[in-house]
Amino acid sequence: MSLGVILTVALAAAMPPADPPAAIQGVTRYPASFFAPASPTTAYDMVTRLPGFTLDLGANVRGLAGAAGNVLIDGERPVEKQDGLDEILKRIPAGQVLRIDVIRGGAPGIDMQGKTVLANVIRRQVRKPTGVIVLAGVTANGHGVIWATRDQIAATVGKVALEGSLFAGRNYDDGSGDGVRIARAADGTLIGAGKETSLGLGDLYKLTFAATAPVASGKLHLDSSFTSSPYDYHQHDTLAPAGEAFEHDHQTQKTGEAGLSWERALGPTVKLETYLFEQLGSSIYTSDLADSGSAVTLIGSGATSHYLLAKKTSESIARATVTWVPTTTLTIEAGGEGDFNWLRDHTFYIQDGAAQFIPAANVVVTETRGDGFVSATWQARKNVTLEASLRGEISRIGSSGDVEQSKVLGYPKPRAVVTWSPGKSDQIRLRVEREVGQLNFDDFAASNAPVSSGGLHVGNPNIRPQTDWVVEGALDHRFWGGGDVTLTVRRMWLSDVIDRIPVITPEGDFDAPGNIGSGSETDAALALTLPTDKIGLTRGLLTGQGTWRWSRVTDPTTLAPRMISGQHPLDAELHFAQGLPRLKTTWGFDYFAQWRQTNWRFAEIDTDKLKPYLQLFAEYKPTADLSIRFEADNFLRHGFEHGRQVFTGPRNSDPLAFEDVRSVHFPRIFYLRVRKTFG
Repeated sequence: MSLGVILTVALAAAMPPADPPAAIQGVTRYPASFFAPASPTTAYDMVTRLPGFTLDLGANVRGLAGAAGNVLIDGERPVEKQDGLDEILKRIPAGQVLRIDVIRGGAPGIDMQGKTVLANVIRRQVRKPTGVIVLAGVTANGHGVIWATRDQIAATVGKVALEGSLFAGRNYDDGSGDGVRIARAADGTLIGAGKETSLGLGDLYKLTFAATAPVASGKLHLDSSFTSSPYDYHQHDTLAPAGEAFEHDHQTQKTGEAGLSWERALGPTVKLETYLFEQLGSSIYTSDLADSGSAVTLIGSGATSHYLLAKKTSESIARATVTWVPTTTLTIEAGGEGDFNWLRDHTFYIQDGAAQFIPAANVVVTETRGDGFVSATWQARKNVTLEASLRGEISRIGSSGDVEQSKVLGYPKPRAVVTWSPGKSDQIRLRVEREVGQLNFDDFAASNAPVSSGGLHVGNPNIRPQTDWVVEGALDHRFWGGGDVTLTVRRMWLSDVIDRIPVITPEGDFDAPGNIGSGSETDAALALTLPTDKIGLTRGLLTGQGTWRWSRVTDPTTLAPRMISGQHPLDAELHFAQGLPRLKTTWGFDYFAQWRQTNWRFAEIDTDKLKPYLQLFAEYKPTADLSIRFEADNFLRHGFEHGRQVFTGPRNSDPLAFEDVRSVHFPRIFYLRVRKTFG
């Protein structure tokens, strides 16, 4: 993809720029007519066609301050975390979207949520009841047909707006499949070779409800959801000269949450926003393995093993923000957030009928955290915007059970962004910020890796948050009325990098997450939006993006430099869609390049590769309220490869014992969806 992007950028640079849609103080407005040539079905289809915009679903972290994505709905952020931005956008019919505003670099009166680019979906005022019914079927070669349905309704009763939806369905895990497995000793001797067959199936049941009403001279909004997502995975390995392994993994996960927001104008220039949020969750994961022959050698466990991880979580948040707009060119915001979170985790492992020791197997983790901020956005000149903010957080994290400890952490988080628009079609953004990562509670206890992954990965309650100083520059050029190319380069200086470390105990040595010191990272991201009318494909749009990463840390075992564990050196994707009005059809493709990641453990190196993925689609809309979509997913029958280099002990002193490589391919998936809109 990179060569095509380079050629396209060169072509775009050679063309004279065209005036983009109307822009007001850093806000570019795209009316519904801008998206009409593609016949979008939902707001999600429209957002993914925005020039120079890449959808960010937000981070899966505790609290609201760092979890926000980069899309607002009618100027507000959804007060939910389990219900993703993409799912919310897919529930909004395209016919209900009046326009979408893209805010680049900040603008007075806009809460940027810590992002440099935001999209604001503005909906039409609809008084009559509306509804959507979706029925979808999925089949993969030899695996039968599975179904899914989504039903939703929206209505206004007096001054109260109500929305509800129900989703129920099943889907294939395309990371499973059939393939081969080969294991060799360090000298190349074949230990085992054979076939692997695996199949993963996941169910999803989700109920959502939302309401908006005028309350106490303001607007009250409720978001709530309940999600149940059971998952089953079966794997069978047949290895020669002798060996066979059966594995069954099962997970049940349930999450319920409710978010309440209330906003009110305190005067002509002051606005108050408050948020309350509560989430409760529970999950049980089990992995059972039965081995024989050479399979035992590769897995490194006994003939039978049973692993169980059970956990319960809770998150409670209260947040308030005051926004003051003293002039048309200045916005000042101040606010704070308080969080209380807890995790109860129980891990159990049996090998050949005997319970095994696991460090930090039974842990209760609690966190009390406060986050305060003050920020200002100033339109210094017509084409220059300055944003500055100072955030600070302080938290107390404690653990009890197998590990008794408590610690208090505090960090200042300054941020500054300068945006300069030298012309109507160009913008330059510069950001300097101190970023503070958030501790993952799952790192405090043993992970839920399948037993067959080889060895147990335990928890580490002594971990500290990763921090960095980042300098980022972005160059944004708009062309051809709806085209855009953006180059972003960032440099990060890292401290307390979170990676993998050895945990040495009298009962054995284990792998765990932990801090490994300082490091650095450089990223380069290129995003392209190219209308294809000028190259002969009318009503077509080509979008692509790629992110290259170069990181450097010191391996805690070998003391040699390497990348950060689990990081992708390259993520790249390419999308094309073309509207064919005479046929009432939109067709296109989605392509995702191969990614690779490596995890360096103290006695093992694991490398995963997900091969290229291609999806072809066509959507027929015989009427404005009916659409029929067909997809041929996984058209290339992409493979997933998991490789393990296992050493006899620490990698710095002990030799390689064997290499184990699994390579599986999932068949093509065919998907049919019928969507009917009412009202």
